[in-house]
Amino acid sequence: MALEQLLWDSGATESWIGGRSTLFEREEDKVRERDVDLLRNVEGPPENMVSPPFSNPQLHLDQNFGDDKPVKIKFNHGTTCLAFKFKHGVMVATDSRATAGGYIASQEVKKVIEINPYLLGTMAGGAADCQFWERVLAMECRLYELRNKERISVAAASKLLANMVYQYKGMGLSMGTMVCGWDKKGPGLYYVDDGGQRLEGSLFSVGSGSLFAYGVLDEGYSYDIEVEAAKDLAIRSIYHATYRDAASGGFVNLYHMKETGWEHCGWMDVKELHWKYHDEKIARAQQ
Repeated sequence: MALEQLLWDSGATESWIGGRSTLFEREEDKVRERDVDLLRNVEGPPENMVSPPFSNPQLHLDQNFGDDKPVKIKFNHGTTCLAFKFKHGVMVATDSRATAGGYIASQEVKKVIEINPYLLGTMAGGAADCQFWERVLAMECRLYELRNKERISVAAASKLLANMVYQYKGMGLSMGTMVCGWDKKGPGLYYVDDGGQRLEGSLFSVGSGSLFAYGVLDEGYSYDIEVEAAKDLAIRSIYHATYRDAASGGFVNLYHMKETGWEHCGWMDVKELHWKYHDEKIARAQQ
């Protein structure tokens, strides 16, 4: 009803929306037991979502929420997430800004999702899509552990996520995530997107600020880098992305994936980092 109200107020007239009416005045507006069961998802796992009441969700979003449409909430979004493998594990860093078009919705979004003590996922794209599917992945990983009496591998976890979202390819999902962790083979890092694409690699950066982050990473990254240097590289990469990309900002959220599991290393304000790096640059120039 909230979405219908928003579309009514903006003048949308599509047939599926229906006309204004007093709540529960029409027979079809009355809540039935099967509707409640649908919300509770009693008939299957969370990935069995019901299709929306229009043929092409992606086109529908453009028709009602495009740049030239009256609805003021836009689905444009930006972020910067990065992760890289090195000899001491996997370093993961993200910014914390959430945007809806030119509107900054939040400066304190946690874009690293803790799937389990040995698996982390990152968020880029639509926050709801990333959070929902990575929570489903967390459930599947726990079920695997209960059935098989051992932890799921990073490769298998990323493949599960890719298979789940592939079923909804072309239906409007917005997701570019990295799945990283530690298993029997050591550190693992995979990229998975909403089309079901799955890539293994040693270094990834995702989001609107990723090109700026890559510029710093390409200069400083080495597999043999030490832990403190790796932390500094990840922090600097996110900072420079937030400095140049308007859709990234807020705080740097830093994690280190080790053999003993992930460790949260810090939550640093980019404003304070800016002046810290500024003072360092001035000091170097005066030497």
